[in-house]
Amino acid sequence: MSPVAARSRSIVRRILWMHVVAVGTVAILVPLSLYLLLVAETSSLHRDSMREQADAIAEHLTAGPDGRWRLDLPEALQDLYSEAYGRYIYAIVDRDGVVLFSSHNADQPIFPVVPGTSGPAFLQVQRPFSTISGTRVPRTVGDRTVYVEVAENLSHRDVLIDDIVSNFIPRVAWITVPILLLLLGIETHVVRRVFRPVEEASQRAREISPRRTDIRLSLADIPSEIAPLVVAVNEALDRLDHGFRVQREFTADAAHELRTPITILRTRIDTLGDARLAEPLRRDLETMTRVVTQLLEMAEVENMAAGDEEADLRAVTADVIAFLVPLAIAEGRSIALSGVEVPVPVAGRGEVIARAIRNLIENAIRHTPAGTVVEVVVEADGSVQICDEGPGIDEAERELLFRRFWRRDRKRSGGAGLGLSIVQRIVELYGGSVAVSNRCGGGACFSLRFRPGLSADDASARHPAAVPLSGAGLPS
Repeated sequence: MSPVAARSRSIVRRILWMHVVAVGTVAILVPLSLYLLLVAETSSLHRDSMREQADAIAEHLTAGPDGRWRLDLPEALQDLYSEAYGRYIYAIVDRDGVVLFSSHNADQPIFPVVPGTSGPAFLQVQRPFSTISGTRVPRTVGDRTVYVEVAENLSHRDVLIDDIVSNFIPRVAWITVPILLLLLGIETHVVRRVFRPVEEASQRAREISPRRTDIRLSLADIPSEIAPLVVAVNEALDRLDHGFRVQREFTADAAHELRTPITILRTRIDTLGDARLAEPLRRDLETMTRVVTQLLEMAEVENMAAGDEEADLRAVTADVIAFLVPLAIAEGRSIALSGVEVPVPVAGRGEVIARAIRNLIENAIRHTPAGTVVEVVVEADGSVQICDEGPGIDEAERELLFRRFWRRDRKRSGGAGLGLSIVQRIVELYGGSVAVSNRCGGGACFSLRFRPGLSADDASARHPAAVPLSGAGLPS
């Protein structure tokens, strides 16, 4: 999967993108809604104010005995409607539209007269450079009715209200930008924190391999939406683990069952009177015995678990060489041990590490020509090298060496191609590594490196200057 496709399918990115859209939408709608509410509230307050002012003027409007209307405003109202203030105006208009009283001494009503209106009306007219908005309220005394008009010049509206209405959206928009960024930062942190257990489970899943089928994903802190997937993965791993275990048990059981007929065959071959017939059968039986032994050894190694044991790599190597010296002499080869003379503590069980070293030395004995030396070098850093003088290993074959049942020459008898697989499994079991290279003078060189043991520092302190063993060293 390409990185672009992986990013497009990221749950975290999808959630964050949806939050960006949601917060952005809210950031636009909330100021707009508040602005509309503010305008509506301002308009309502304006209408209430105009109605109250019209009622206040109507209270001071009376009809005299002579039939004429009189308006006696107190000083406070006169100041409010003065031309010097210029914000509010009023007019008293009769049914015919004739202006009876006016704060601005005009002979025209503030709003156009609409015949037949009997209730309060809220009106607005546009004049040059200003907008006049107000109300017209009827005032009836006896059988006579006049209209009280009160209006506000919106161009002279209070500075506070004007700033709120005019600058509300720009101001709120600037405030919402840092709020949006803050919310995105918080959401990013929260989402990553929620998915942190999923990332840890992914890291744990990367450790699963055919040799580590015992690993299971933890359900601790896993989101409930993903928990069923984790449970399904664990159940699948249980089935895989069971399948691998059945295969290993089958291999071990088959190898065990083959031991008995092999023993019977060996007995019968030994009783044959014809040596020329018995000798090839005996060689074939030895090959079969070796294959069965490797199968048992592979099954045992596969079921091993790494512990806290430590071993002396130099002592283990020396014991293996002492065990294999008779085999080397019988094959016309020799073994040389060199390197440090001091103990080399490494992590692992001695008998298991010995199997890996033994397999490599046996392999070197089979591939080095007669009369040559298999050189074994133990280093103080926890590594051991086994080198022969054979044909070496091609670059293309080095990745195939450690595959089970792989052999360069399948016509050649003597093994099943399991020895190097066993070596690799043992090294990986204890956190080490194995590498192969060719020597400049000819031949192959296998290098095993193990983790230093806990007592490695003490050993270095006791033996600060390690002196190499006398014997054949590795040629450059």
